[in-house]
Amino acid sequence: MLTCRVSRASPRRAGTPQLRSVASFFVSRVDTEVDRRLEAIGTTEALALRGRAAVAQARLAYQLFRGQFVGDRWRGLEILGAHPQRPLWASTSTKNPAYSDTLYVDSLIGPEPVNTVPEATIASFEDHGAVSRTTDVGVQDAGDVMDRLDEISIDMDDVGHILEEQGVASFHDSFAGLLDTLSAKSRLLSSR
Repeated sequence: MLTCRVSRASPRRAGTPQLRSVASFFVSRVDTEVDRRLEAIGTTEALALRGRAAVAQARLAYQLFRGQFVGDRWRGLEILGAHPQRPLWASTSTKNPAYSDTLYVDSLIGPEPVNTVPEATIASFEDHGAVSRTTDVGVQDAGDVMDRLDEISIDMDDVGHILEEQGVASFHDSFAGLLDTLSAKSRLLSSR
C-alpha cells in the first residue's frame, strides 16, 4: 500500500515554504497478505517464500526511488528548491511471531527512508537489532523473490489493491472515531 504525506519545513527564503513528502509503504502487511496466499497454495515452494515478499518489495521500491532523483532534470528541479519524495516504511512491527521482531527494521536501513518504528520494536531493536545499511543490499535476490511469487501466481498488484482498500477503510474508521470523540468533547464543553 502506498500513501503520500506532505509536510512543510522551514522556509528556504522568506515567504517560500519548502515542501517535503514521503511515499508510505506498509511493509509487514505485505507479508501478512502474501503469506496467507502462500499458505493457501501450500506447496513446499510456496511455503519457502513466506516472510520474504515485504522486504523484497521495499528494496525494489527503494531502487526505483534512487533512480528517480538523478540526472539533469532532477538537478534543475533541485536548484529550484525541490526535494525528493522519500520512502517511508510503515507498519514495521512484525506480525508473525515466527519472524524476527526486528525483521522490518534490520532489513530496511538506509540513508533516505523514514521508518515509523513502533515503540515495542524500538525496544527490541535497541536490545538485539543490527545496525547496518541494508535497504539496497540483495536487490537481485529481491527481484528473484518477486519472480518466484509471480511464477506461483501470487499477484502483487492484487495484493497492493487489497491492502490499499484495507488501509483506506482503517484510516476512514480512525478518522470517523476521531470526529466522534471531538464532537462528544465539544458537546460536553458546550453543556458546561
